[in-house]
Amino acid sequence: MKEGRTPGLRRPMLSERVQEAVAAYLFLAPFLFSLVVFFAYAFARTLYFSFTQYDLFSAPTWVGLRNYVALLTEPRFLTALQNSITFAVVVTAAQTVFALMLALALNQKLRGITFFRAAYYMPSVASSVVITLIFIWLYQRAGAINYLLTVALVYRRVLVAWVVGTVVLQSALVLYERGRGRPASPLEPSLLVTAMLLAGAASAALWVAGVVTPVEGVQPVAIPWLNTRRRWPGGPVSAPIPLEAIMLLNTWTTAPTFMLLYLAGLQEIPRELYEAASVDGASAWQQFRHITLPQLRHVTFLVVTLGLIGTLQMFDQVAVIGDQAPLESVITLAYYVYSNVFPGGAVPRVGQAAAAAMTLALLTLVVVLIQRKVVER
Repeated sequence: MKEGRTPGLRRPMLSERVQEAVAAYLFLAPFLFSLVVFFAYAFARTLYFSFTQYDLFSAPTWVGLRNYVALLTEPRFLTALQNSITFAVVVTAAQTVFALMLALALNQKLRGITFFRAAYYMPSVASSVVITLIFIWLYQRAGAINYLLTVALVYRRVLVAWVVGTVVLQSALVLYERGRGRPASPLEPSLLVTAMLLAGAASAALWVAGVVTPVEGVQPVAIPWLNTRRRWPGGPVSAPIPLEAIMLLNTWTTAPTFMLLYLAGLQEIPRELYEAASVDGASAWQQFRHITLPQLRHVTFLVVTLGLIGTLQMFDQVAVIGDQAPLESVITLAYYVYSNVFPGGAVPRVGQAAAAAMTLALLTLVVVLIQRKVVER
């Protein structure tokens, strides 16, 4: 018997280090399988098809860069590229700002804040198809949005009175609290709610007394949100109105998800930083500018990266809207790829669709790398 070995115990066939490696690879096997089959293999096949002429029914024919050159001269592809870039820039910026504002509001220690966090997150867990169908109904010429706009025009005098009253009462309440030696910010939530309620009661009283009256003779608003080729606001920075309607829908449904990321980041910021800044006399805006934003820098990078990737690949909402809007007003690169592979009764153009898909992948990579360089500065 060798020295140091316990009698009756057999030495394991594999060392502990090898066993741990095998266990790790077994856990990673499902992900590696899906990565190889659904990404690496699909990417290689798409790259190959982008250099061929292929229609799903005959053998592919090598054509070199002809598909990429054809894309540069096809108006529908150029329209899809412009729509995708516009959609990505506007929606990513809007959903990032909206998510940060929601997170700041829901990071307060208020009674019932858990309910409001769950309520604001509901659009993200709802079905995208169902939400899009609801918005199609809202966007109809005689839908709820145009109706609410008509009501706002009819009662705009009452609304103006309510806004002015809110500003006046909020200012008075803030000055009153500061006069009593209590710190109160200009947008103190509790004071703002009180001011809005009092202003609402005062506006209603003025309306009943006949001092502020609704506007008569207002024509019903009939904005064609979907079935139009018009662009707004005009000029080089305009976008098709149906695409802007989808921007509103997409921002509303995706911002709550990013709100959770910002909310987690806000709760990781040490309170000592804000306390030290308050002792030094920093205002709420200075604390937000020099503490909150720098501390959330890594979260902002993640939110913007995920937002750019998601918006550049936007497909489902365009597909669901379908014939409700002209195709050139809403088409994106992802939908352009789909419509060329499955063109209905026409012959599929898989080669050209693959070239567009590779262009979309390259565009996404370049945008994310540029955004990373900007954030690292």
